[in-house]
Amino acid sequence: MLTILIIVLAVIGAGFFIFLNQAKFGRLPSGERQARIKNSPNYRSGRFQNLIPTSNQTEGVTFVEMMAEYLRKKERLTPAQPLPGVKTDLSALFSGSNQANRDLSAPEPEPLVWFGHSSFLMRLGGRNILVDPVFSDYASPFFFITRAFSGANLYSAVDLPAIDYLLISHDHWDHLDYQTVMALKDHIGRIVCGLGVGEHFERWGFPPEKIIEGDWYDRLELEPGLTLHFLPARHFSGRGLFWNKSLWTAFALEPPGRRIFYSGDTGPGPHLADIGRRFDGFDLAIIEDGQYDRQWADIHLSPEEAGQAAVDLKARALLPVHNGKFRIANHSWDDPFIRLSEAQKGRGWQLVTPLIGETIDLTNLKQDYKKWWEELK
Repeated sequence: MLTILIIVLAVIGAGFFIFLNQAKFGRLPSGERQARIKNSPNYRSGRFQNLIPTSNQTEGVTFVEMMAEYLRKKERLTPAQPLPGVKTDLSALFSGSNQANRDLSAPEPEPLVWFGHSSFLMRLGGRNILVDPVFSDYASPFFFITRAFSGANLYSAVDLPAIDYLLISHDHWDHLDYQTVMALKDHIGRIVCGLGVGEHFERWGFPPEKIIEGDWYDRLELEPGLTLHFLPARHFSGRGLFWNKSLWTAFALEPPGRRIFYSGDTGPGPHLADIGRRFDGFDLAIIEDGQYDRQWADIHLSPEEAGQAAVDLKARALLPVHNGKFRIANHSWDDPFIRLSEAQKGRGWQLVTPLIGETIDLTNLKQDYKKWWEELK
């Protein structure tokens, strides 16, 4: 019996090892990349650290309590009907093929299209910038966990034009999707990500010269007149058993006459007001508003906190993301939209709530947006 038990455990262990060594899990940093990581002021005691003490599990909440709450039956975690959307011709909108009859005296169009959750494509400074794309049916390493809502996967990689810059905020499965980036592999110019994340891309066969990694407060001149800043977020990283071996990051982009902020995944903290002071405000802040819970309050923003973040960032408009496609937390699927709409009242910023696939004009953020979630159950 002991021999049989040992054999069974060995088989299970070997299977687990083989599973975790699949390409989609990426690879931990090593060599010169790890040497650079060790020189980061944000890397201490063998892992990246947040600017202030941060826990993935709210103080006083046990793991058993957290799992019990997660498994407790909830209502309306997913929409009862397919999500509405708009199928936009992205090649025409973003490839320049729509420029032939354009009035050259007018500013070049700057569209943004949201694909649900934290995935979006925008054109800034004449360049196509794709952020955290996930076009898979599942945002996890398992085919049966974190499935996309019905109607949310309106787009796939084949719908996208050539990408000048792929921005990855961190390496969690709902932001860095192996299937999607491999489908886009031959259509990406450069990859921009936090320290250590480039190791995943190198394992997946992307040339090292295409990968740009940065630390918080690094400044990168993407093109003449198009600047990117790596900025702090309050979160964590990891695709397998090891956490915080690569850096999570927010981004600020500065094309001529405009400032755009993307929070990545973040919890509340003084870093948001500090960023607002450093940049003296943003035309648009793209802020996470979804997958929050009192049990992990340090690492995600509630709708009210997202609204306050827009104030702290001195943003003129707020596009809420990290919602509308996957269920990761236990709130109802439309709770982020409902509560943020209430939090907007009297705050002075414009709420930008497009349908999946609907075009946002970055030069006219005061366009009308429907409360489309109110039409669904």
